[in-house]
Amino acid sequence: MAEEPTPDAAFAAEADIDHRTMRGSGKNAHVGHTGEELTVEARGGIDSRFSEDLGEDSPLLGNNKASDEQEQEQDQGHWSGDDFKDLPWHKRPSLFWVLFPFFILAVSFGGIIAPRVNLILNLICREYLEEQETQMPGFLHAPVIFEGANPQCRIPAIQSRAAQFTLYGNLIAGLLSAFTSAKLGALSDRYGRTKMIALTSMGSLAGDIFVIMAATKPDTFPVNWILVGYALDGICGSFTTAFALVHAYVTDCVQPAYRNVAFGYFHACLFTGIAVGPLAAGFLTKQTGTPVTSFYIMLGVHVFFMLWVGFITPESLSKSRQMKARELHDEQNRASSHDWIDYVRQANVFEPLKVLWPQGPGSTPAIRRNLVILAAVDTILFGVAMGSMTVILIYTNYQFGWDTYESSVFLSIVNSFRVFCLIAVLPLITRLVRGKPVKNPSKKHEGSDTFELVIIRFAVFFDTLGYLGYALARTGPLMIFSGVVASIGGIGSPTLQSSLTKHVPPEKTGQLLGAVGLLHALARVVAPTVFNAIYSATVGGFTQAVFVCLTATFGVAFIFSLFARPKGMFLH
Repeated sequence: MAEEPTPDAAFAAEADIDHRTMRGSGKNAHVGHTGEELTVEARGGIDSRFSEDLGEDSPLLGNNKASDEQEQEQDQGHWSGDDFKDLPWHKRPSLFWVLFPFFILAVSFGGIIAPRVNLILNLICREYLEEQETQMPGFLHAPVIFEGANPQCRIPAIQSRAAQFTLYGNLIAGLLSAFTSAKLGALSDRYGRTKMIALTSMGSLAGDIFVIMAATKPDTFPVNWILVGYALDGICGSFTTAFALVHAYVTDCVQPAYRNVAFGYFHACLFTGIAVGPLAAGFLTKQTGTPVTSFYIMLGVHVFFMLWVGFITPESLSKSRQMKARELHDEQNRASSHDWIDYVRQANVFEPLKVLWPQGPGSTPAIRRNLVILAAVDTILFGVAMGSMTVILIYTNYQFGWDTYESSVFLSIVNSFRVFCLIAVLPLITRLVRGKPVKNPSKKHEGSDTFELVIIRFAVFFDTLGYLGYALARTGPLMIFSGVVASIGGIGSPTLQSSLTKHVPPEKTGQLLGAVGLLHALARVVAPTVFNAIYSATVGGFTQAVFVCLTATFGVAFIFSLFARPKGMFLH
């Protein structure tokens, strides 16, 4: 069996690609490069200019026949090399430039999850009770208090309507973001990461405004207007695209062998926000007497995030690398036949997924298999997370009578354990297995290794156990314990996305993560649609049916993960 890749293997292959990319404008850059080769690359293959003939057991990105002097230059790495080494610290890209504002954004995002769900639930409850009052003369009901528990809303009909509403919102945002996610990822390769990240916040900002209007003017602002906010959020790519672009920024700055830890920090920020945000929102609600304060804070945070990333954060792609990506894109367009098939392909929302099935020199069936399997498992994990978040909150309100406070405590406990696994357990295990990062690694990078695959399978297994616990729990404490078990699986997503980036050349990172964002957007459509529909159909009968389905979905992901192999090798 081939040796497992070391941290050294992560550097030189990407440095090889970067060096050849940077000298691509030289006199030998286009020798022997035919229109057919460009077309192959445009359809997802690896440019033959950047690779040699590869065998099944060859390194992922080909052999380097450069001189010792060139290899020394390549060892500087594409994430922080010559492009930025002469700049002052405040102009050099680093993951910490985006980690800080992302943490603030995540805390605010976590703070409005429960208030927004309860706001929608109360608005729909009020609408339903008013309909009943009109249709049934003499019908009496307690007034809906937006800051209260409203036990009159805990009936299956209202629960079903609330689940359907969130389903429609996720459907609208997910479908629209599916059209924009991959395009923004590819644009970030050509025009920079920070501009695209800032752009994604514009839709979220508009969505905040509609939520505030619905919360402050419920008599004149129908709840359905919140769906318009979902639409604007989706047009700008939504949170899924922002997360993918942040990962693309980090990929430019961090060695491949340690990207799982770096990605884990951002997942930790997200779940810290979900853990701390609800407590902060609950405190503000008690102090101000209204949950609307949290929505105003979220609005201000989105403005801050846009300004910080758009005008303060250093760009991770130099002008020369952006220009090289644009030139390559133009070459691909010139090589295209521009017939009706090409126009259909460009309009096809699934076309960006071609990066998961590379053709031509430098690609192998084993690499393609690994890319598809890892992307599928990552999509399932994300889809379950998106499909279950709202259902869990609505379910616990129905099953245990939890209001905003109890829901916030649940989210805080579960996500605190998830954060601990991401910022303590995952970095510790990675350090023990990989050792200290080295400044000048020199070996070829060959894709996933056994360590990453073990982490992925371990994570999916605990996710499965946790959701099985949700299905069996009949008390609040058991529900919380099941959430803690599932939180161990949080180390899976950053490891999956880190592993995916190791299977493509660095100039395709934005394209790959854009495709991952597209899959996440589609999962945001399919998963909530299916799981909210299941809950709506079974609430009041076999209410736990949705968690049985979620557990089975994780089981499928675990089976898929067993077919991934280190270094893209075939099964024996």
